[in-house]
Amino acid sequence: MLRFGTCRLDLGTRQLFRSDREIHLSPKAFDLLRALVERRPAAIPKDELFGLIWPDTFVSDSSLARIVSELRRAVGDAARDPQLIRTVHGFGYAFCGEVSEEGRPAQSLPASACCWVVLGSREIPLTEGAHLVGRDLEASVRLDWPTVSRRHARIDVVGGEVRLQDLGSKNGTYLHGRRLAGTAALADGDQVRFGSVEILFRSRRPDAVPTQSL
Repeated sequence: MLRFGTCRLDLGTRQLFRSDREIHLSPKAFDLLRALVERRPAAIPKDELFGLIWPDTFVSDSSLARIVSELRRAVGDAARDPQLIRTVHGFGYAFCGEVSEEGRPAQSLPASACCWVVLGSREIPLTEGAHLVGRDLEASVRLDWPTVSRRHARIDVVGGEVRLQDLGSKNGTYLHGRRLAGTAALADGDQVRFGSVEILFRSRRPDAVPTQSL
C-alpha cells in the first residue's frame, strides 16, 4: 500500500483511498496514476501516456487533460498549486509528491541478486536463472500495463552473462530504442523498453566490494 498526501493506493487491488474513504477512478485515470507514481519523479511525455492509456487509438490532448483533471480531483490536488501532479508544460506530467510504503521498511537488494532492473523508484532484483517479464502474475518483473503482453520477454542470468529475449510480444521489446529481434546481451546502464514501459538495467552496485580470487 502506497501513501501520499491524504491518500492510500493499492496497485494490486486497483483501489484508491482518501482519508479512509474509497475513491472511484476510471480505468484510464488509474492507469495514469500508476504510471506517474511508478515513474516518479521523472516526467512522462504526453506521447508515452497516449500509448499507455489509449494504445492503438488516436486521441487529442484534451482527452488526456480530462483524465488528468479527474485524477487531480480524486487525490485532492490543484493545477494552480500542484502538490502531487505537476504539469510539465510542452512535455507531459510528473508525480511530485512524497510517497511512502505502509508496513514495509526500505529494503536492500538480496545478496543473491547479481543484477537488477529499475522502474521509477522500484528496484527489482534478478538472481541466477530465467526471469519472465510481463503482466503474468508469475512474472519476476511484473509490469501490469496495457501495452505490455502477459508473457512479454525473458531475462536470462547465467554466470556472468545476462541476455534479453522478446517472447513474441505485440508491442515489442526495445534496447536503446531499437526493436529487439532474437536475443541480445545486457550491460550495466542499458535502457530497455517493453511496449511503452522503460526500465534501466543495472549489474553492479556502487558500494560493491570486488571479490578476490584465492
